[in-house]
Amino acid sequence: MSIKVGDRLPEATFTVMGEDGPKPASSGDLFKGKKVVLFAVPGAFTPTCSEHHLPGFVGHADDLKAKGVTTIACTAVNDVFVLNAWAKARGAQGAITMLADGNGDFAKALGLDIDLSKFGLGTRSQRYAMVVDDGVVQYLAVEDSPPEHIKATAEKVLASF
Repeated sequence: MSIKVGDRLPEATFTVMGEDGPKPASSGDLFKGKKVVLFAVPGAFTPTCSEHHLPGFVGHADDLKAKGVTTIACTAVNDVFVLNAWAKARGAQGAITMLADGNGDFAKALGLDIDLSKFGLGTRSQRYAMVVDDGVVQYLAVEDSPPEHIKATAEKVLASF
């Protein structure tokens, strides 16, 4: 069963890039007492993720902050080095917090993991976007298929406020 509106996020540990290199970050610390927009991509540097999904959130970062959003975060089943390089390459540093879910533990805990082994990608996260207030999901949009970018857009998240 997958997470739904009204559910509390599960406890998880992500890896984030700090000034001194990779460091752990707990979901409790990241979401407690904050309004967070969290979106997930099947993979950094993949076509839809790079050309459409991430740029939408970068472009609307100020609009989301104006709605009271504390943090805009992106998670993927990629390592922290790949996510950091992707943020640099796509101009997302400073606007988007990258949360590496290297083993897919968070995606699995949400029930939003997807097996893309037939494409050589292994287990990944489904594409989704959510608004989380103090650890509780207030809005959730999950795409039906990884290449789709219809439901989980920055524009749809903005319209949810």
